[in-house]
Parts: sequence; C-alpha cells; structure tokens
Amino acid sequence: MRSIWNGAISFGLVSIPIKLVNATENHSVSFRQIHLTDGGRIRYRKVCEIDEEEVGPAEIGKAYEDADGSMIPITDEDLGSLPLPTAKTIEIVAFVPAASIDPLQMDAAYYLSANGVPAAKPYTLLREALKRSEKVALAKYALRGRERLGMLRVVDDVIAMHGLLWPDEIRSPEGIAPESEVTVRDAELDLADALMDTLGEVDMDALHDDYREAVEELIAAKAEGRSVEPAEAEGTGGGRVIDLVAALENSVRAAKEARGEEPAAEPAEEPEEESANAPVAKVTSLTGRKKSGGTGAKKKAAATTGRSAAKKTAASRAPAKKTAARSTGKSSAKSAAASAVSAASAKKTTAKSAPKAGAKSTTKKASPRKRASA
Repeated sequence: MRSIWNGAISFGLVSIPIKLVNATENHSVSFRQIHLTDGGRIRYRKVCEIDEEEVGPAEIGKAYEDADGSMIPITDEDLGSLPLPTAKTIEIVAFVPAASIDPLQMDAAYYLSANGVPAAKPYTLLREALKRSEKVALAKYALRGRERLGMLRVVDDVIAMHGLLWPDEIRSPEGIAPESEVTVRDAELDLADALMDTLGEVDMDALHDDYREAVEELIAAKAEGRSVEPAEAEGTGGGRVIDLVAALENSVRAAKEARGEEPAAEPAEEPEEESANAPVAKVTSLTGRKKSGGTGAKKKAAATTGRSAAKKTAASRAPAKKTAARSTGKSSAKSAAASAVSAASAKKTTAKSAPKAGAKSTTKKASPRKRASA
C-alpha cells in the first residue's frame, strides 16, 4: 500500500520512523455529470472572478476570507515558518483506557508501518507495551496543513492510528432528546431485552452493501442493453407505532423466524371474565324492563338482607330492596321516587323479581305474612 505521510513516532526519548497508510477505502459507486441533451461530460473549470479567465494549478494560491469578504493571502512559506513540532512527528502525550475516548471523536483511520529495519525493534516494543497495558496512546500530529489529535491502538500485529476530532469540535446534544416526559414500563424493557437477545451477535464479515450491489447490477444491465425490472419495495414499517408492546413481540417473533428458530406458540386468548352485572342485566331485559339499571349489587343486597326482610312488612320490604340495589350507582332522586310506589305495586313487583334475582329464601318466608296481611 502506498504511504501518504512519512515521519516518526515520538515515544519519550525513543523515535520510531514510520510510514502512514490509509486503513480504509471507499467502495461506493461514483457518477459523472452529463448534458442530458447529447450526453456530453460536464466539467468544472476554475475561473477568476475579476478577469473571468480560466487559471491553472500553478496560478492558484491560498487566502483567508475575512468577515467583510476581503481576502488575506497566505503562502506555504508563511505556514512553514510557524512553530509546529508535530510537522513530521506523531507525538505521544498520554496513555489512557480505550473507554475514555468518546466514539463521537473518531475520524479517519490509518496504519502505521515501520520505516526500515532499524525501526522494527522500537516499533515492536511500543506495540507490545500497548497490548500489555490494555491502553491506547493519545498523540498529536500534523497532516494536510493542520495539527490533529490521534489515538494509537493495536490491530492484530500492527499499530493503527485513528484521527480524533478535538473536544471543542463535538457539538452538544442539548435540545435533541425528547422534550416530553416518557415512562417506559418494565414489561416493555423486558421485550426489548428479548429482542436484543434474539438478534444476538453478527459476523461483521458477512455484512455487505446491498444497495451498491444493486447499482452495479443496474450499470451492467444498462451496458448490455438489458432492461432491469424494479424490485418490489419492502415494507419499511415507518408508520406510527400504536401498540409498542405488540410491535416488540412481533419483532421478536420475526427475528426468531429469520434465524430459523421456531417461534413460541402464542398463548390462547383467555375468555373475558363475565362481569357481575351480566346475569342481572339479562334478567332485567326479560322482566319487561320496568326496572332500569339492575346491578350485581342487587343480588348481593337481596341475599344479604333476606333474613331481615322476612321480619318486615311487604310494603317496607320492597322499597328497602330497591334502595340497596340502587345505592351503588343510582341517584337519590330515583331512590326517592321508587320509595313512593304504592304497597300494592311493591308486592306485585317483589313477587315477580325475587325468584329471578335468586332470593328464594326471602320469597318463601314472606308468603305466610302476605296471607296474614291479606
């Protein structure tokens, strides 16, 4: 691999001659701009704004644009005269744990290669010292006209250097987090953990750029004169999540299916519990709907007050039943109206409703008194 910079690592009083090599490469497909009418290539020419003439590289220099728009020329000699100790040196300033480096600071990556046979011994010494300490080295270096911050670490048997952004180049995340307060339940966290466990680990070498492959296939088909059918777009699931728990459960199930695992059988839906109002509501609908709003409290009140109701008169028993039944949800106005019903209507209503409400004991005990009062 071709080196892009030659210099030395300054490790205390030890100097290690090295060559800097790019550790990454860009595989993205690049395009050219063309004139749609005739397919001609569009090129950019560097033109002076004053005389509107095209200029070559030899006639182009550097300048700093001031706030008022004026240009301040800066030559290479001006920059070369500045005191820059790291111009040709990677100067190690500290050794720190790797966890202390914020990944947001990570920039370009390089390999450091020993430059010549004499550099092999100190290069290996630094590499093994980094391995044993389980730390990384922070260093300063100059590249492309500016001083930079770097991190040295060991990759296999090679020292690699990551360019780092300076701390003041990292923006604060203030105002990025959701402003509204959100509560996450333990059940949702458990499902998220289950999804993470199901997805598990991945072989990084198995990951590839599907879009780039599709672009290359499109270019090859165009070059051969073949037509390419557009691929069916898969659902992105970018809509609004209505039920987060259901979405997490479906994600876990889909992840297991993708890994070839049999998803756990869905639990059978439990029948909804019948409310205490259901039987009473049914009885009410069958009795001509003269009594509106019968509740489960009516059955409980009838069963609880069955014995005491036998000692009361038929006229006073019916209003008591109605008052107990309506105490759970009826207004006092309806209760007062119900208590004003005549004794004859109360007897008739009690006779019809008592068997259906399940108060058989009350009816049996009340019969002799009904005959006596008659």
